[in-house]
Amino acid sequence: MKRKIAIIAGGDSSEHEVSLRSAAGLYSFMDKERYDITIVRLHGKEWVAYPQPLPEGMGAEEYFATAESCPIDKNDFSFTREGVKHTFDFAYITIHGTPGENGLLQGYLEMMGIPYSCCNVLAAALTFNKYTCNHYLAGFGFNIAKSVLLRKNNLTPEGEELAKRIENELGLPCFIKSNVGGSSFGCTKVKKEEDIIPAIERAFQEGDEVICEAYMKGTEVTCGVYKTKDKAVAFPITEVVTKNEFFDYDAKYKGQVDEITPARIPDAIRDQIQAETLRIYDIIGANGIIRVDWIITGMRNTEDYVDPVEDMSKIQINLLEVNTTPGMTATSFIPQQVRAAGLDIKEVLTDIIENKFSI
Repeated sequence: MKRKIAIIAGGDSSEHEVSLRSAAGLYSFMDKERYDITIVRLHGKEWVAYPQPLPEGMGAEEYFATAESCPIDKNDFSFTREGVKHTFDFAYITIHGTPGENGLLQGYLEMMGIPYSCCNVLAAALTFNKYTCNHYLAGFGFNIAKSVLLRKNNLTPEGEELAKRIENELGLPCFIKSNVGGSSFGCTKVKKEEDIIPAIERAFQEGDEVICEAYMKGTEVTCGVYKTKDKAVAFPITEVVTKNEFFDYDAKYKGQVDEITPARIPDAIRDQIQAETLRIYDIIGANGIIRVDWIITGMRNTEDYVDPVEDMSKIQINLLEVNTTPGMTATSFIPQQVRAAGLDIKEVLTDIIENKFSI
């Protein structure tokens, strides 16, 4: 019999719609001859299953607006359709934000006894908090940007005094963003002191914590990895090039970016980033696919990059953040990297699912 898979999407953050697109991507990638797949959408207290197959070529917006839905019974994570109760053998979480990226949903699924695709409660909670995760990993020798953490219920000093503190500690430009969000919602590259407070206010709209980070000029890259009981896979690295001020929402989701896979970087740097990404995987106790974003400083502009010989002593690899539920649309980084590696995304997802059931 086919294993019954729930692709869990939606969530309660600004990334809700992005998550639904990832769910549609995952549905298209998974092996339907091997698995019986149902998308489950979470939004606040409303949890619903969509038992109707997602037609090939139909977009996420149209599907979720028109498809039949059935309420989820949270007592056992099941749904009933035409008098028949349906349960799940496995959950693939693709929520980019709360409650699927911060450990809340993982804890629920563990209580229900349902295996799932991504990090456990501790690893999810750790990586969801950018400031805590980066400073934790700094203890293992990773380079990170200097940063300041702000909490809404303990914001001292305030106003001009706070703006001057940020400028004095981090310099300008700097980045101000939500500490518990993603996809660049509420993120601002600040160049002037008078723009610091409005940027903080904008970031607080995404959550109760804000991180202010020093600017690092360099080449931004991202690397996806996964492990099973018998192998470790590091995908080719993607270089992120945008003419925008930074890799913002428009760059990510409106095509205002060049994503170059494999990245135009020296082989030695490529190997180091892949190895360090796998090391982070082990340090945090990850599961399934994760993606780690890095910025390389001290290297020549990759647009002019021809000679692979670099003065390696000038190059530094800096950790930006760890993403334990990366986007999975057809154009997201991970599917791109899987294709560049010559792998089949269907087989990669099967690896991740079956790894939970292997002895």
